[in-house]
Amino acid sequence: MTDKDVALLKDRLDVADSIYRYASCIDRRDMVGLRRILADDLWAKYGNSDPMTGGDTVRDWIDSATKDTLWQHHLLSVYHTDIEGDHAKALVYHTSYQTFRDDPDTVRVLVARYHNELTRNSGVWQISRLVFEILWGEKRTDSAGLLASVGGRGPLEIPG
Repeated sequence: MTDKDVALLKDRLDVADSIYRYASCIDRRDMVGLRRILADDLWAKYGNSDPMTGGDTVRDWIDSATKDTLWQHHLLSVYHTDIEGDHAKALVYHTSYQTFRDDPDTVRVLVARYHNELTRNSGVWQISRLVFEILWGEKRTDSAGLLASVGGRGPLEIPG
C-alpha cells in the first residue's frame, strides 16, 4: 500500500466515525458532542420538515425533538463513501428505535437513509449537508411480555 492508500483508508474510517458519533451522541443526549460533529454552515433536511441551516440550529432542533425520549437506539451502516480532499459524500442506512415518556410501552421504529456530505475542518470531519430520507415507520409494543420476563430495562451503565 502507498501512503496515499493509507491516508484514504484513514479518511474513510474518520468519516464513518463522525457519522457513528452523530448517532451515539443523539442516543446519549450528548448535545456538546453532537455539536462538534455538525459544521457551522450545516444545511439539513429531516424527512418532510423544512430545511435548516447552522450547526447550532440543528443541534437545538434535535435536542427539542428528543427531550421526551426515555431511550433511543440508532443502528447505522455507512454504505458508500466517496472522498476528494477535504470533502466526502456518504450514503448511510439507518434504523432507529425510540421510546417516549408519554407512551413508555411503545417503541417507534424508523427506517431511513442519510445522504451526508462532510467537510474536514481543522482535521475533524464534520457533517456539512444532511438529507434524512424516511422510508418506513411503525410503532411496536411488547405484547408477549418479553421485557418483563427478563426483569425489565437496564442496567443503565456498567457497574464499577
